[in-house]
Amino acid sequence: MYIFHKSEALKAYLDEQKAAGNSSGFVPTMGALHQGHLSLIRQARTENGIAVCSIFVNPTQFNDPQDLAKYPRTIEADIALLIEAGCDALFLPEVDEVYPDGQQLKEPYDLGYVETVLEGAFRPGHFQGVAQVVERLLLLTAPDRLYLGQKDYQQCMVLKRLIELKQLPVTLHIVPTSREADGLAMSSRNRRLTEPQRALAGLLYQCLVSIQVKKNLQPFAIVQKECREILEKKGFRPDYIQLADADTLELLEEYDANRPVVALIAAFIGDIRLIDNLIL
Repeated sequence: MYIFHKSEALKAYLDEQKAAGNSSGFVPTMGALHQGHLSLIRQARTENGIAVCSIFVNPTQFNDPQDLAKYPRTIEADIALLIEAGCDALFLPEVDEVYPDGQQLKEPYDLGYVETVLEGAFRPGHFQGVAQVVERLLLLTAPDRLYLGQKDYQQCMVLKRLIELKQLPVTLHIVPTSREADGLAMSSRNRRLTEPQRALAGLLYQCLVSIQVKKNLQPFAIVQKECREILEKKGFRPDYIQLADADTLELLEEYDANRPVVALIAAFIGDIRLIDNLIL
């Protein structure tokens, strides 16, 4: 696996691969890699001539500076995992390499409704930072295909909007969420959980399964209330337990058999915020 710290060297490598007829699949990450990330790498490797990964802890998408400071950084272990997964190239830039003209957005992205609800409501400005870094990385890597995990469902919808908005020549592939044995969605933030917190964290997925199972049996408001009470009893602080249109993220008050629906959940356990979702 080649490791690039500078965009010019990366571009030269990618141009060479393109000239040789190799398509490229790109997986943007913030490091602290787990099997969920590696599933994206493996799919990118299977469906393209080369798989490219980036590790960059993007400062513009953190609302809380302490959250940025605490974000796990495990570069040596990440490199070993990427090699094992068959990654061809890793882009490992410094902040100035990604933002040579500074981190301030010159003009906000018109992301529309998908930016305003759920995560957007609880983390204002977050998706502007996500769009900013992903657009920059896509311009630097110019991949044929972009691979994202379903765990960050709203982020996938935001980046789908970004691709349309900027008419970027890349195809988006959303890969199903990788889970632990108890259903907990794999996430870099899981590393920060204490043993007692980790033992409880699978409750988020259990709530999503409950929402799925009861969709033809009870009104959603009752199921939503049950899930909130279960989580609060175990020490969670839920931000939202919500149904939405799976295509538009329009929030729904009730189950709807006539459209694709996704259930989404976000909750704190201690100072760690976990999110998950399930397409019904």
